[in-house]
Amino acid sequence: MIFSHISDTHLGFVQYHSEEREDDIYNAFNQAIDTSIKDHVDFVIFAGDIFHVPNPSGKAIVTLANALKRLRKNSIDSFFILGEHDISRIRATPVPFVYHNLDFSKYIGRGEPVLYKDVLIMGFDKKRKSEIHDFESSFAAADASARNHKGHKILVLHQGITEINKFAGELSATDLPKNFTYYAMGHLHDQELKKFAHLGGPLAYPGSIELTSSESIKEAKKGFYEVDISGAEAVPSWIKLDTRPQISIKTQSERLADEVSLLAEKIKTYSRKPIVEIKITGETLEPGFVQGQIAKLSDLTLRCFWKHVLSEQSNGSVFMERPVKIEEEMHKIAKDILGSAELANFAINELLPLLSKGSVEEANHAINENYMQFKKGLGNATVS
Repeated sequence: MIFSHISDTHLGFVQYHSEEREDDIYNAFNQAIDTSIKDHVDFVIFAGDIFHVPNPSGKAIVTLANALKRLRKNSIDSFFILGEHDISRIRATPVPFVYHNLDFSKYIGRGEPVLYKDVLIMGFDKKRKSEIHDFESSFAAADASARNHKGHKILVLHQGITEINKFAGELSATDLPKNFTYYAMGHLHDQELKKFAHLGGPLAYPGSIELTSSESIKEAKKGFYEVDISGAEAVPSWIKLDTRPQISIKTQSERLADEVSLLAEKIKTYSRKPIVEIKITGETLEPGFVQGQIAKLSDLTLRCFWKHVLSEQSNGSVFMERPVKIEEEMHKIAKDILGSAELANFAINELLPLLSKGSVEEANHAINENYMQFKKGLGNATVS
């Protein structure tokens, strides 16, 4: 028996206000569905952030409907949980429930055990950091169900694990129930596959199916997992998707013309126009010369960006060397400004994603919720 584990599809995401970038998401998603059908998987798991926003466009809604219809036509069932991008903080029925109600796919985000043949599947929707304590009793019950089941047991979560990303992590691997044979994760956009001694099977993040606004321009492989559970152990195989090339290069200003020529030749071998970022080092820069060189790439690329990069910070500089891990730098800056690691986590992991997608009302709701949690904490505090 084989199943597909797909996550962070972000259907409806539009980057650079570009219709081509929106279609890139749909193309990658349909590749994952078509490959799953071609490989005769038995079922598909969607591990959250199905849509990019809780109120997706009609095109995104129809794309998912058509994909689920193709799966059902080929006798392939599917199961899904909700990520933070699927859930509105303002009371509303999440759009993916429509597919559950129409029997196109089965919602499993409430932690109730579901049996598919001899496979036990349990899933939990995304929980914010302030709600993580709710998992303690839920995970204990899930572990008991898994312990008593003789076949494979799959746990589906849309959470960050601190051992993999300490800044985006809300849970430790030691918090997870130990009796599952596969941990189908979502939320982190880079592919990861880990085995922990105390867990009954591999913990896997397929990563997002395309680069999104939370990631830098880079040469990245995107895909999903097909997991073979025919034997006693779950064996995941990562399937690479054909996504639009993205290139980031650094060059000295005096070598820019040569680098542009080399890059132009490389781009001509691509089947799709890439997204390109050029970081130019050097103390002095002639904007007119730079623009002239960048113009040579305009017809060859979907988007081409450049910026002046200084190796050392100097007064008045705007574009600086990008940190190796942007999440770490953002968290550090937020902590310095706010004076609290907890507030920094809230600002970066919860508030910033809402504001970046224009959800001002939901952001206000999040601030109010966080304030009420703060007040509750003060009320429970004792003076010694």
